[in-house]
Amino acid sequence: MSASAQLPFVPSLVTRFSDWQTHLRAERRLAEATLHAYATDVSGFLAFLEGVSDDVMVALADLRPATIRRFLAQRVQEGASARTRARNLAAIRSYLTFLEREGLAEAAPARAVKTPKLPDRLPRPVDATAALRMARGEADDLEAEPWIVARNAAVFSLMYGAGLRVSEALSVTKGEAPSAQNDSRSLRITGKGGKTRLVPVLPVIGQACDAYARLMPFTLEIDDFFFRGARGGVLDQRIVRRVTETARGRLGLPSTATPHALRHAFATHLLAAGGDLRTIQDLLGHASLSTTQVYTRVDGAALLASYRQAHPRARVEE
Repeated sequence: MSASAQLPFVPSLVTRFSDWQTHLRAERRLAEATLHAYATDVSGFLAFLEGVSDDVMVALADLRPATIRRFLAQRVQEGASARTRARNLAAIRSYLTFLEREGLAEAAPARAVKTPKLPDRLPRPVDATAALRMARGEADDLEAEPWIVARNAAVFSLMYGAGLRVSEALSVTKGEAPSAQNDSRSLRITGKGGKTRLVPVLPVIGQACDAYARLMPFTLEIDDFFFRGARGGVLDQRIVRRVTETARGRLGLPSTATPHALRHAFATHLLAAGGDLRTIQDLLGHASLSTTQVYTRVDGAALLASYRQAHPRARVEE
């Protein structure tokens, strides 16, 4: 059932809700997962208003910050995390801002509500040694077929060497795949929200993809997805996660060593080596610099940990 089908039956409300979703998709270019989450959030809020008012459109026009706070308090009782409630509020603000342009509501009440304080959660990158071993195919199951070991190494190479999300790596087609033979220098990637970016390709990534292509037992067309599963179908993200779990066991890595941790490692290690924050933002495809700036805190945390471990005056005598 679509989110709009769950709305209180007010024709103008359903129409405006649909128009808002079209606006987010066409103008804001939000990813489908984000669109679905926002639609669910606002549907829940409108259902909440239906429970406190006979006319939802009137309730929206006469909205008060206290009403939004009551909704968020209800979400707490339902077990919603601070991060989920922050997204709930962001969706409500977006919807009310859209209605404000239409003269149907005011967005000020939502802006007056403080965003729930989020837990301090830093990215946890894989260390350089482990990332390199994964990209070299040294962390696979010893009984895995050679072409699968080469495939996994190529996928890990793209995530660590080019900073790709796992979904982005798996969306690469045969015609797009880097190759040392044709001296591939860059790769055009379509990321979240349909945004495209160019990422440089290191020669070692092309070599890893060539090794996989030579061993892969399937014939692909130029537009077919490059990475294939054991039976020839498109490689699923769940398989990549499963391979990463095997790598964790073989390399003694913590549970935070996920496929996405390789992307974190790409950014963190570039920054530690003197990479420019704006350049790293472009390479990662972040819309906002503030999203990329979190990696400065990761690097700072590592620096502080090293200081506490190495400096004699930082140690606490037993």
